Amino acid sequence: MSDDALDYFHPPETEALGLIRLSASDSGLTGIAFVMEEDAPARPNAHTEQARAQLAEYFDGLRRAFDLPLAPEGTDFQRRVWQALATIPFGETRCYAEIAEQLGCKGGQRAVGAANGRNPLAIVVPCHRVIGSDGRLTGYAGGIGRKQWLLAHEAGEIPFSLN
Repeated sequence: MSDDALDYFHPPETEALGLIRLSASDSGLTGIAFVMEEDAPARPNAHTEQARAQLAEYFDGLRRAFDLPLAPEGTDFQRRVWQALATIPFGETRCYAEIAEQLGCKGGQRAVGAANGRNPLAIVVPCHRVIGSDGRLTGYAGGIGRKQWLLAHEAGEIPFSLN
């Protein structure tokens, strides 16, 4: 892991989301996570630099889809779920049952929810776009407040503070 790249991104014009840690291997991004502070010195590579640029465009309202090399570690099922998440269009949501059905796993909402919760690539693989079947915001590894902020951002609503 010492050879892996590490960098940090602070979304512009908002303190609401805090700091984002970017991790990458030579193959692509392996992790995008919300963190409280820098926990190791930055060691960027081309993948983390490209991710920083595309995240800046996303937060500036100039990007709706990401085009980055991704290399997350997970089971085959988790990867299938993450690929399905990546098909949810900007500004739209899906419920866990819809993702399960898309994968041919009717009744597999809980398994989809578990894989969704283990998504290592926040924002870029938009797990924040998955909601409960009743329309409620459900768990989000980055916190419900961040999920709410990201959905509001994508809806073009005025961003609000999480405080």
